[in-house]
Amino acid sequence: MARVALVTGGSRGIGAAISKKLQSEGYSVAATYAGNDEAAAKFTEETGIKTYKWDVGSYDDSAAGIAQVEADLGNIDTVVANAGITWDGFFHKMTPEQWNKVIATNLTGVFNTVRPVWPGMRERKFGRVVVISSVNGQKGQAGQVNYAATKAGDIGIVRSLAQEGARAGITANAVCPGYIGTEMVRSIDEDVLNKHIIPQIPAGRLGEPEEIARCVAFLASEDAGFINGSTISANGAQFFS
Repeated sequence: MARVALVTGGSRGIGAAISKKLQSEGYSVAATYAGNDEAAAKFTEETGIKTYKWDVGSYDDSAAGIAQVEADLGNIDTVVANAGITWDGFFHKMTPEQWNKVIATNLTGVFNTVRPVWPGMRERKFGRVVVISSVNGQKGQAGQVNYAATKAGDIGIVRSLAQEGARAGITANAVCPGYIGTEMVRSIDEDVLNKHIIPQIPAGRLGEPEEIARCVAFLASEDAGFINGSTISANGAQFFS
């Protein structure tokens, strides 16, 4: 029987690449999305991967959505907490709304996604948790105090979960992408991209979503059972931690 994987924010960008990679590895995949019904429907039509709409910032919505996924596909063995947003601004101008919204999605959203499936993983003595953090959670970034705080917090979550879950056969790891060639990044003004962003990357290029997906697929596999509480930096040598 195929293992069941839940990928939050799994119908676009890095999340879509992760969903498709796990599907190719034999998982039954459920991908969540927050609001773009058209994109989600197109993704399902193209891939056959079922999509579910809920706000990861709400525990009740997440618990209800996860219950529906398990009713449809079976017990969730693998969680990829990928859903995330940015709402940038320099700290002296940042509003409580900017702070709270990013915290709710990127940090509390990880709790809301993992907590409902954690007891089942413990009971079955197997689980894989992969959280998509960021290079900016490792090094910080001006204008992203809220975002960097959440992504640093995500690393703390997996390090703690790893210690709690290890004896139950559960691993929890983080992947920290650098600049990845998603639709969002490629929409940046070409002059800014070529003069200010890519020169920061020793590899001399943007990463590809599929490169992040391969990291996730390995961490989710049986082969990665002794890798726990770790952080994979996938940033083209931009930053070491």
